Amino acid sequence: MRVLAAMSGGVDSAVAAARAVDAGHDVVGVHLALSETPDALRSGSRGCCSREDAADARRAADVLGIPFYVWDFAARFREDVVDDFVAAYAAGQTPNPCLRCNEKIKFAALLDKALALGFDAVCTGHYARLVAGELRRAVDADKDQSYVLAVLTAHQLAHAMFPIGDTQKPAVRAEAAERGLRVADKPDSHDICFIPSGDTRTFLGSRLGVRSGAVVDAESGAELARHDGVHGFTVGQRKGLGIDAPAPDGRPRYVLGIEPATGTVTVGPATALDVRTIEGERPVWSAGVAPGARFDCVAQVRAHGGLAAAVAEPTADGLRVELAEPLRGVAPGQAVALYRPDPGGDIVLGSATITATA
Repeated sequence: MRVLAAMSGGVDSAVAAARAVDAGHDVVGVHLALSETPDALRSGSRGCCSREDAADARRAADVLGIPFYVWDFAARFREDVVDDFVAAYAAGQTPNPCLRCNEKIKFAALLDKALALGFDAVCTGHYARLVAGELRRAVDADKDQSYVLAVLTAHQLAHAMFPIGDTQKPAVRAEAAERGLRVADKPDSHDICFIPSGDTRTFLGSRLGVRSGAVVDAESGAELARHDGVHGFTVGQRKGLGIDAPAPDGRPRYVLGIEPATGTVTVGPATALDVRTIEGERPVWSAGVAPGARFDCVAQVRAHGGLAAAVAEPTADGLRVELAEPLRGVAPGQAVALYRPDPGGDIVLGSATITATA
């Protein structure tokens, strides 16, 4: 097969590309230039969008002996990921930019271009597995990225390759060292790549400005503090609420809800965060169709953790998920990924963007 290997400049994508070469595929490496100001992004092997990362990817391609290109996707990335991120926070939601990047950039814009150029598949360093066309969790549970890949359609999965999903991360690093890849010891990136400072609130504030509102107690209705914008809050947040006095019972308060129209942020006790029903929009089914009109599953609401047995039901507006046990900190804008309730629960059924909870 002709395989386009997306090479971020990190160890995972480099080893994934190497394995594609070992498998006998005709491999071409490509680094996506996602930032319009790459020199302003973090250096020191921490990001995935800097000039340093592009150079690391090129060196890895040279070691593997494959052609290498840099494709400018900065405008598309700004529109589909960065602007979407800012708009979601302005609407009182909590988006996942890595999930959106996979959906809109790596497996939409990139895959579309790859197929148009005659490639058969796109290879990435994601920790996930494809077995008989089914998307499954990675062997390394701590690195599993199936949650952020649950947005992929059956067509996209049919043209995807995840060569390292069957390997533990330490073994991937050891393999990179054996292959002479200089990125073997390169640290993983953990922060949002387009916020090099790591200060999300300041980043959003610089784009949205001051949009003052009240922090209100859910039980008494009393105004507890003022804030400069709902973009500084997310459901389940405990710190940075700007509240001077403790709650009457002495227990911490958490963000329970955000109303962007009025700028109201409602806070209350942890028990009020319990969610038993999730409503979602734009469901995506990994097999192309829903598993049934109503089906058992395991729901996951965060990249790591936040799992509960559930019953899901496609609706006219999207998806309804009823949880067997409550989950906390579930916010609109996040994704709910659904897994088959087999032993291990590692087969992805689909996902949807959360719009409401109860």
